[in-house]
Amino acid sequence: MSAMDSPTDILRILPHRYPFLFVDRVTEFVPGQRIAAIKRYAANDEASRSCLPASPIISVSLLMELVTQLGAVLVMERPEMAGKVAMILQVPSAQLLKPIESGDTLRVEAEVIKLGERLGELRGAVYREGELVAEGRMRFAIADAAGIIEKSGVRKAGVGG
Repeated sequence: MSAMDSPTDILRILPHRYPFLFVDRVTEFVPGQRIAAIKRYAANDEASRSCLPASPIISVSLLMELVTQLGAVLVMERPEMAGKVAMILQVPSAQLLKPIESGDTLRVEAEVIKLGERLGELRGAVYREGELVAEGRMRFAIADAAGIIEKSGVRKAGVGG
């Protein structure tokens, strides 16, 4: 087991950037099997701005996005994944067992259930002070990043104007 050395390692793998990058720091990493990270939701974090300002609870959908991003780091770090992206297809189960609020520090874990060449499935869990507060499963697809960008009509920075 090892930890990723810096946030640059995460940015190298994930296409997400602030405010949509949710993984703060990877703490455990078993290639192709499991990964763990720490996430702290600060009061000024975009995710902390819920529809109920008096009660800034982090939504289960944002927690599952966090788990999926962590799972993408696990799956996409392999050399054969260069030039590819992982995309959520389905979240068959997700549950928030206890509310998560601004200021909470979480331990997030993801493990591979299935992994094929183009499809996979992850199981994730979120803990606060050792207590399970959210869990879920998500299915994802692996696609060619260039094809996604081309079909979306988005131009890469510095290319074509």
